Amino acid sequence: MSNTSISTYLSTFVSDISHYSLPDSLPGKFTYPFCYQAHPLALTASEELQQKLEKFHPVESEQQGRMYGVLIVKDTQGSLGYLAAISGNANENMADDNYSINFVPTIHQAYNQSEFEKQQQVEINDINKKINLLAANPEIDKLTALLKTEVAKSVQEIQCLQQQMRDNKKARKDQRTWLSTAALSEDEHRDISIALSRASVTDKKALQALKLHHQTNISLTSNNLQQLTDEIESLKKLRKKLSAKLQKHFFKQYKMLNSKGERKDLTKIFSDTIVQKPPAGSGDCAAPKLLQYAFEHKLTPLCMAEFWWGKQPKSEIRKHKHFYPACQGKCQPILGHMLAGMEVDKNPLLDNPAKGKDLEIVFQDEHVVVVNKPAGLLSVPGKSIKDSVYTRIKTQFPQATGGLIVHRLDMATSGLLMLALNERAHKHLQQQFMNKEVSKRYVATIEGKLEKTSGEICLPLRGDFDDRPKQMVCHEHGKYAETHWQLIEETENTSKLFLYPITGRTHQLRMHCAHPDGLNIAIMGDGLYGNSADRLHLHAQRLSFKHPITKELLTFEIAESF
Repeated sequence: MSNTSISTYLSTFVSDISHYSLPDSLPGKFTYPFCYQAHPLALTASEELQQKLEKFHPVESEQQGRMYGVLIVKDTQGSLGYLAAISGNANENMADDNYSINFVPTIHQAYNQSEFEKQQQVEINDINKKINLLAANPEIDKLTALLKTEVAKSVQEIQCLQQQMRDNKKARKDQRTWLSTAALSEDEHRDISIALSRASVTDKKALQALKLHHQTNISLTSNNLQQLTDEIESLKKLRKKLSAKLQKHFFKQYKMLNSKGERKDLTKIFSDTIVQKPPAGSGDCAAPKLLQYAFEHKLTPLCMAEFWWGKQPKSEIRKHKHFYPACQGKCQPILGHMLAGMEVDKNPLLDNPAKGKDLEIVFQDEHVVVVNKPAGLLSVPGKSIKDSVYTRIKTQFPQATGGLIVHRLDMATSGLLMLALNERAHKHLQQQFMNKEVSKRYVATIEGKLEKTSGEICLPLRGDFDDRPKQMVCHEHGKYAETHWQLIEETENTSKLFLYPITGRTHQLRMHCAHPDGLNIAIMGDGLYGNSADRLHLHAQRLSFKHPITKELLTFEIAESF
């Protein structure tokens, strides 16, 4: 706990907040951090913090953007104020004559290292120096290049000889054909046959000799290279072992506090989760820092909010000044402990937004059913909400067999969805998707105007492991994703588009619209990648496929309702 007085980090409101509901008249429930609408007090605190950030972290700078958080608190005298924090292992306090930003400190101050931590870090630094020194040996680059050349030469020469062998084999076959009809003596026939057989054996031996020659050269070079790199690899394994030991030690120093005065370190908090070990950066997000400081100093948390400030990252969707929930991977287990004993707003994601909404049947026969899914209805049952297209169709068509679901729509997306009522139809429809024979067209309204009228977006996507179900662009590990788009209508502040997904990745259309390398404009109502609204303005408007049994081309269109 910092020795600095509470007043150093506790800011009083500059703005007039008298017209807002104050803590005494609030419902008494703290913000549910994973899905929320920022309270007016949290919005005001965020705006005051952003005014200070304008000076120290201007948006135009090349500095990477960061997530910031504010926590509205009440002290023991009942006075209202707020705390501010930066996500990440940093203590960036900024001040001058006119502005002052004192962010609450990190939970474990890495720069106040124990003797154990200092010694471990010295060992790791020494290993890094040795690795860098060994890796700088010019012989490594020389042998690496030589090995690459020898492998390429081996492949080329072996392929050339194999082609020559195929040509020789064809020539021998032609000779044998000729020999079968040629007017030759028995001795002449035998001599030619023996010569052809020997030629075949000679070719095979030549290939074996060439392969052995190259294998010997490659092995020699590889062994010489390995002698130089073995020590480097051994040092890297040792570094990894020491780093893991140091990381585990660090995580044990993060003793997270809750309102009941209970403390748990990160290793204990994550031991009962699927991942079992804390991900890198756990405990350094804004929300845990804010709550930790409040509990340490007997401040009562009232509400909170987190926003992104600055430059957009390359992989995730983070828009300047937009508010975001706490991350699932790192923060959910931590905040689950820290909020124990507090009355927290109900998780709105536990409510079924499709309750009372009808599932329209657009087409049905004994093999296929096509429905118009309303926004808010799951395609398949979820962990908390069982109501879905699958469960409703299963109830309505009890004779149906097989998996029913052929493809899915996001819960927030409305529109056309096909289901198979038997295993034969399911197999055929799945094959059509695999062969890209199913045609889909979506209608979307985005929150801005475009300079072009059509285009293509190719951005590989993968799941954000620290913040599911969000997706992220990843050129290294992401799956190929392609979307075509066409502008069909625009207003002063919005654009309506046709979207044609060539592939079917999770959240593909939403990511391709929102990402800076895509359209850089989020779909209206997209609470994950843009701004929340009454609904997501994305609708599967047209669906075309061949009937799995009759092979008739079926096309359906349903107009959007937003």
